[in-house]
Amino acid sequence: MRILVVEDDQRLARFLERVLVEEGYSVDRCGSGADAITQVRALGYDLVLLDWMIPDLDGLEVCRQIRRSGSSVPILMLTARDQVAERVVGLDAGADDYLVKPFEIEELLARIHALLRRSSGHAQLDLGALHIDRASRRAIVDDKPLELTSREFGLLLHLAHRSDRIVTRSELLSQVWSIQFDPESNVVEVHISRLRDKLGELEWMIETVRGRGYRLRTRPPKG
Repeated sequence: MRILVVEDDQRLARFLERVLVEEGYSVDRCGSGADAITQVRALGYDLVLLDWMIPDLDGLEVCRQIRRSGSSVPILMLTARDQVAERVVGLDAGADDYLVKPFEIEELLARIHALLRRSSGHAQLDLGALHIDRASRRAIVDDKPLELTSREFGLLLHLAHRSDRIVTRSELLSQVWSIQFDPESNVVEVHISRLRDKLGELEWMIETVRGRGYRLRTRPPKG
């Protein structure tokens, strides 16, 4: 799942990105309202984490413009404003939920999970015997939940969204780990190996395409 963090405090933005990446999400950041609107219109996000007080256009106007464009992407607004009337204004502008700063990370993650569950639509991915629930962040094989780490789940989900297509190693590093290509790192290979082990008899689903990357297959190889 892909989340846009809209926050002009770079220290906080980096912290939120790190927390969300550790939970297995793909994360983009921007620091202004105008950039947020442009990115939401151009890219497909599953959720927007939006600070109220950002440069050029504040969070309220960003919400309004996103909704006017027809987007129903869930928006969780972050703000130091704690008056009920201000919360109502934020919700009326198009935010789906509201979290007052300072907040506990556990509550932030719980609210994100709740919003993603409610947005449903394409929350469930069914790939033969493998079922992936994006909202609850669970993968199930033949009614048995897989014991996956957040990173393993994020890797599996990214491959599943691109099933039967080749995904490059550099794309996985960028989208699942939010880091640039590193020829010395074997982190992708290690996690792919662990995923295959946990898939058991379905290990064939993750194919190595030599010299190109990986592919999640939905049909077993012939022969």
